Amino acid sequence: MKAYVFPGQGAQFVGMGKDLYENNAEAREMFEKANEVLGFRITDLMFEGTEDDLKQTKVTQPAIFLHSVILAKSLGEEFKPDMVAGHSLGEFSALVAAGALSFEDGLRLVSQRAMAMQKACDLRPSTMAAVLALSDEKVEELCAEVDDVVAPANYNCPGQVVISGTVEGIDAACEKMLAAGAKRALKLKVGGAFHSPLMAPAQEELAAAIEAAPFHKPVAPVYQNVDGKPHTDPEEIKANLIKQLTAPVRWTQDVEAMVADGADEFIELGPGSVLQGLVKKIARGVATSGKQ
Repeated sequence: MKAYVFPGQGAQFVGMGKDLYENNAEAREMFEKANEVLGFRITDLMFEGTEDDLKQTKVTQPAIFLHSVILAKSLGEEFKPDMVAGHSLGEFSALVAAGALSFEDGLRLVSQRAMAMQKACDLRPSTMAAVLALSDEKVEELCAEVDDVVAPANYNCPGQVVISGTVEGIDAACEKMLAAGAKRALKLKVGGAFHSPLMAPAQEELAAAIEAAPFHKPVAPVYQNVDGKPHTDPEEIKANLIKQLTAPVRWTQDVEAMVADGADEFIELGPGSVLQGLVKKIARGVATSGKQ
């Protein structure tokens, strides 16, 4: 069974989507529609911009979403998923690709999400760190010992958890992780504490937009980040998307559940190949491939 997976923030690169724009009339039309919806030419930044341009949250999130969704559309009849999932932002790409949300509505929500997250980041200095070679349980235990706001944000694969919180909280947690035997506790170059309680202001803002958007039953189950379980009910999908901003991304559980439900081939659609690497570490022996 085929599982299509969609990457999140961090996978962007200059030139992303340019081949699609130049060689596919339908893709070009979708990109131009996106320029119109967003009110600026995101295609110029994607194809010819600088790395710094692409690092702006208001650009990064829509750019990755566009690349992924337009790739899925360009596959035409070949895109027949048995199940889909996306990592953080990628969940929106998965939902649009699976028909739960229209292209325009998905793009508007992603743009609103990016702006709301940026505002939340500006409220309080915060960051994230990758912790390697400790169990999920140990990371959770050590985060709970820190007096400041620190929480697991991404369960990426066994032995790789990203934590999220205030700058002081992350510094204290990293010391604890290394003392407990982590191979690395590396601060990431991000401007905020994504998937932590510090995203609550963004969650409030985005909740209203998600509630107002028309969602439909997807063509295949969407394995959502908040619980690692398959969903097809539009109301459940909406509720989980709202929770996603302050809850951890349970990617390990997503992949394990898809494999348990019969997935034996994972296809990553979008920039980079990060998810293929994570899938291989979670479920050895399944086939992985990607299109970008």
